Amino acid sequence: MSSSEKPLEGKVALVTGASRGIGQAIARRLASAGAMVVVTARSATQPATQKRFGGEQIIPGTLAETVALIEADGGKAIAVPADLENTEQRGSLVARAVAAAGRLDILVNNAGYADYGRIETMSDDTFDRTITHYLRAPFQLIRDAIPVMKAQGAGWIVNIGSVTTLPPMRPYQDYSKAGGDTLYASVKSALHRFTQGLAAEMVDHNIAVNVVGPSTAIRTPGADALIPTDYPTEDVAYLAETVLAMCELPAAERTGHIGFSMHWPHAHERRVMTLDGKTELPPAEPPAWSHPDVIAQGY
Repeated sequence: MSSSEKPLEGKVALVTGASRGIGQAIARRLASAGAMVVVTARSATQPATQKRFGGEQIIPGTLAETVALIEADGGKAIAVPADLENTEQRGSLVARAVAAAGRLDILVNNAGYADYGRIETMSDDTFDRTITHYLRAPFQLIRDAIPVMKAQGAGWIVNIGSVTTLPPMRPYQDYSKAGGDTLYASVKSALHRFTQGLAAEMVDHNIAVNVVGPSTAIRTPGADALIPTDYPTEDVAYLAETVLAMCELPAAERTGHIGFSMHWPHAHERRVMTLDGKTELPPAEPPAWSHPDVIAQGY
């Protein structure tokens, strides 16, 4: 593989929520691009339970599995378990990642908790946990990572966003009337604006800050229960490739963007590779059913 295919050679990335789904896919793609990836989640060697819809369910996927996949691809990974709802574990995560890998160049805030529900019946616990996962945890990890990146003279921060931040289409669809994602979308909207403001704060320090979200929906072990069985979902590799695109250029050249998985590679004519970096996939085509207000080249 040529150096152009290993743009992250010598860099260290920390990816949260990397035991399965989107986080695992991102970790694999960054590793195949040459990064040493520190993967973190609650489930080190055993699947974790997840509170949702008033009960608990076991969600498959572990950090050990992610590390094994990356190593099978020929990449390098280290597992550093953490529960981002635990104040102490969250507060020590960046320091532990740096201690394990020696540096930190890239931070991907992917970990999430989505317990959809109508506002009128939503519990305080669901409200608080949603805020913690999608705003408090990214804020704290970013705050802890900035001094490390400043000292190294560069850094890349990618927050995983959502197309639900765009307003419901009119006339309102049955999905929107049924409700469920209002709080989730609102907090993701805050994360988008947080990203854009932080990008301005960090550009003179050569720290790029961007958002990447799915153009439609990606079926993962954690999201499966929230997606109708007949909904046409997209390949996670396109999102992972878009995350990689946000980690390659200096902040002066690419920061403050909100890009979407199928739209960004299409608009920028970027090749999309499989997660192991070995095979080129068909060119990205924004789905006809994606939100009409998505700006393909990024905000």
